[in-house]
Amino acid sequence: MYSEVLVPVDNSQCSDWAVARAIELCSKSQGRITGNHVYAARLHDVRFRQLETGLPARFQTPKEIQRQRKVHNKLIEKGLQLISDSFLDQVERLCVAADVPLRRQLLEGINYEEIVNEVNRGEGQLPSLIGFDPNLAANYDGGERVRSDVRLGADGRIVAEDEDQADRLAGASGRQYDLVLMGAHGIGRQPYSQVGGVVARSARRIEKDMLIVRNDKPLLGGKFMVGVDGSAYSYRTMRVALELARDFDATLYVCSAFDVEYHHAVFNNIKDVLSEKAAKVFKFEEQEELHNNIIDKGLLRLSQEHIKRAEAIAKEFPDVRVETQILIGKPFQVILQWVEEIQPSMLIVGRHGAHRIDGTEMGSQVENLLRLAQCNLLVTGTVGVKPEDIPWLEEDGKAGIPWAPDAEVRIQRVPPFAQGIARRAVEEYTVEHGADLVTNKWLDEAIKKLLPTHMQLLMGIGDAEELARAEIKAEEQMAKTLVLGNEADGEFAGAVVDVKCPITGHVTTRERTVADPTVWTVEAFARLRTVPLIARPLARNAVEKFARGHEMWRITTPVMDENKQAMIEADEFDAETMMGMFRELRAKQIRAEAEGGDGLSQEMRQFIEEAKASGVTRCPIRDIEEQASACPVDFKTVSVADAKAAVEKLLKTGDE
Repeated sequence: MYSEVLVPVDNSQCSDWAVARAIELCSKSQGRITGNHVYAARLHDVRFRQLETGLPARFQTPKEIQRQRKVHNKLIEKGLQLISDSFLDQVERLCVAADVPLRRQLLEGINYEEIVNEVNRGEGQLPSLIGFDPNLAANYDGGERVRSDVRLGADGRIVAEDEDQADRLAGASGRQYDLVLMGAHGIGRQPYSQVGGVVARSARRIEKDMLIVRNDKPLLGGKFMVGVDGSAYSYRTMRVALELARDFDATLYVCSAFDVEYHHAVFNNIKDVLSEKAAKVFKFEEQEELHNNIIDKGLLRLSQEHIKRAEAIAKEFPDVRVETQILIGKPFQVILQWVEEIQPSMLIVGRHGAHRIDGTEMGSQVENLLRLAQCNLLVTGTVGVKPEDIPWLEEDGKAGIPWAPDAEVRIQRVPPFAQGIARRAVEEYTVEHGADLVTNKWLDEAIKKLLPTHMQLLMGIGDAEELARAEIKAEEQMAKTLVLGNEADGEFAGAVVDVKCPITGHVTTRERTVADPTVWTVEAFARLRTVPLIARPLARNAVEKFARGHEMWRITTPVMDENKQAMIEADEFDAETMMGMFRELRAKQIRAEAEGGDGLSQEMRQFIEEAKASGVTRCPIRDIEEQASACPVDFKTVSVADAKAAVEKLLKTGDE
C-alpha cells in the first residue's frame, strides 16, 4: 500500500530498526525506499566564525580570514557528504539483500525543517555533490550536479574557490511520499529522553503517514492496535490498519475510549468548597445525576457506535482477525494500559481526532502517545481524509420515535454538539413510560428529571416565580461586572487601579495585579447583554476564565471571538434559535390569516394566554428582531473585514 517511502538515517540503533521496517513494508507493496541523511554545513560555518579570534596571528589578516572561511566551508561540506554517504552504504547493503529498490538522498540545512519540507512537498534542499565519482553520484537525487574536488595551488596550499549559493544546491526532488519512517531516538539519545528532538519536531508538522520506530519487532504475524473516536481521521486510520494487518497476517485490536472520570473529578473538586447558598443554587445532586444519567450513558453509546462502524469496515477484510474493546478513562492513559497488556508490535492512530481545532498540528492524545507509548507508532496523516470515510450503518437511516412539531421546535434549542445525546435521553424516557410519540408533556417531564433548574428555565420549563427569582439572582451577579472604556480608546481604562484610603479618603493609583477584577469594554459588555439573562453570569464567567487563562485583563469583542467555542451556546446560538422559533410561530399566524379569521390559530391563542397568565406583557424576541434588522451585515456570510467596514459606515452615517 505504501509505494514511496522516505527513511532518514543517522546510523543509530533506532534508525537501523526503521530501515528494517521500511524494507519489510516495501517488500510487500513493491515500493521504493529513499534513504535520506540531512547535514548542516552552514552551522559549522557559523561556529568557525565564532572561533576565528583564537587563530594564530598570521591567520588574522582580513584576506587570510576570508580564504580560511572558504577552505573550511569546502572541507566541512565534503566531509559531511562523505559521512552521509557511508550511512547510506549500510542502507544499500540491506536493500540489495532484500531486493528492494533504493534511492540515495542528501539534504542540506536544519534537519527537521528539511525532512518536513521533503516529506510534505518534495522540496528539501538537495546539495550539489563535491568530488563524487559520477557513477556513484548517479544514485543520488540531484547527482548530476557534481562540483570539483578540493584543489591545491602552486604554493601547495588549498585553493579557496568562490561559490555562490546557487552552485551549492541541486534543486528539489519533487517526490510525493506515502510514508516516512523515523527512529524514535537518534545518536544523541539520553537516558531520560522520551523521544528524539528531530522526531518530535518533525512529527508536529508532517502531513503524511509517519511510522515512529522504537524496537525491532517485525510486522509479519504481529499484533496491531488501532483507536477510533468517530472522526473521519480515525476511520481512515482503521482502514490503513486493516490493510496492514491483512498484508502482514496480523491480529488487529480495535479500541474506542471515553472519559467519564473528568466529570466526576470536577464534582469532587467543587463539592467541599461550595457555600451552603451556592450549593442550593448549583443543585449539586441534580447536576451529578444529570451527568450520570445522560453524559456517562451517552458517551458509552457513542463509543459503542464507533466500534460498530469500525466493525462495518472490517467486514471488507474477512481474513483479518479483529478484537474490539471499549476503554473507560483518559484516552491516552487507557490506551497505554492496553498496550502494556497486549504488547502490540505497532499502535496505529490518527494525527487528529473528533475534537480537532483549526490550526492545531496534532491532537493532544496522539502527542502523549507519541512520547509515552513503548511500541512502534504509526500516525496517519491528514492528506486525503474525507467525510465519507465515516462508514454508514443501517441504523443511521432509521429515525427514532416521532416527535410532535412543538416538541421538535423546543429540542432545537439544545446546542448542536449535545443534541444527539439529549434526543436519545428524551426518547428513552418517553419509551420507558409507554408512549410512542414525544410530545411537550413527555419533553417537560424528561427535562425536569434530567436537567438542572437554570437549564429548565432556558428550555421554557418553570413558572413565572421561578423565572423571576432566577433573573433577580442573575442581575445581582451581573452588577459585579466591571465595565470601563471603549475599544477605540488610546489609553485603556483600568490599566492602573485606583486605591482609596479608608481613613483619609485620599486616592492613589497602582499597577494591576492578577487579583484585580477583569475589565470589560462597553462594546464587549453590550454583546454579552444579548445572552439570555439567566445564562448571562455563566457566559461572563466563561469568558473571564478564558481571559485569565491567557493572561488578559481586558475583555474586548475580539477576545470574545477567540473564546467563541465557550460562548457559542450562550451567544449566537441562543439568539438565532429564538429567532427561528419566532419565525415559525409567525408563519403559523400567516397561515391562519390565509384561512380566514383574525390570524390567531387556536395554538397561537393558547400560547398568548399562557404567556399573559405568566405575567409576560411583551415579546423579547421581537426586540431582538428589531435590533437584528438594524444590523447592516449578515455575520454568517460576510467576512470580518467587510463586516467591520459596513458597521463603521453605519456609525458614520448616524453621526452625520
